[in-house]
Amino acid sequence: MSDQYAVVGNPIAHSKSPQIHAYFAKQTQQDLEYHKIFSENFKKTATDFFAKGGKGLNITVPFKGDAFRFADQCSERVKKTQAANTLKRLDNGQIFADNTDGIGLVQDLTVNHQYSLKDKRILMLGAGGAASGVLPSLIEAQPQKITIANRTIEKAINLAMIYPYMDMVGCGYNDLKQANFDLIINATSSGLSGDLPPIPVHLFKNCQFAYDMMYSLDADTVFVAWAKEQQVQHVLDGFGMLIEQAAAAFNLWRGIMPNTTNIKTQLF
Repeated sequence: MSDQYAVVGNPIAHSKSPQIHAYFAKQTQQDLEYHKIFSENFKKTATDFFAKGGKGLNITVPFKGDAFRFADQCSERVKKTQAANTLKRLDNGQIFADNTDGIGLVQDLTVNHQYSLKDKRILMLGAGGAASGVLPSLIEAQPQKITIANRTIEKAINLAMIYPYMDMVGCGYNDLKQANFDLIINATSSGLSGDLPPIPVHLFKNCQFAYDMMYSLDADTVFVAWAKEQQVQHVLDGFGMLIEQAAAAFNLWRGIMPNTTNIKTQLF
């Protein structure tokens, strides 16, 4: 029987991860199967999956915090942010948690699109698991400042305080009126319901790059469409990030880094 892997989320029907990992497995000649699992109780779902011999899980909205709490061991970046998107069953039966989202985001921006993050002013919209999971990798890229904005101000402030050595602040959306940013990253899940983060449109005026961590292959996400309407020079959704974080997760599981070049055009 092939080694079993899966992605868990709610919703999950839209996920393209099975196609991506099947492509990686074929490319690297690895014997594995990868499925998507809808869950309303992450702990039960993950427990059942690993009890049946499952080797690894990817985790998406809204279970990244649950994945951290489920694991027996975790990487340093997960320890700081308490958000995991990848679980691996170790040889001793324990579960190891890591987060490859930040690796995927930075790889997509800096390598695939040649956009240096060094000394940039970054606005992060949202303070949940998606936002916290990418912060360690963003910080390693040495931006000038990161501002985290969220509906619940306390949550943004608390997330920013995890990194006291970094010029990072948390605030509410209403506190952004006079700010200027080079890069705006949407890490909220508001797009799932067709909504937009409540930020003033003038923030896009001096923005070089707008990036939605959500993705859609059929049409622009609502955030991407909105940023394009504001004539932002470079606008991306998170599909490139999805591919790159998947490659990093695959490498964690199998010890082989797949080639991600042109995968979007070849698969979709």
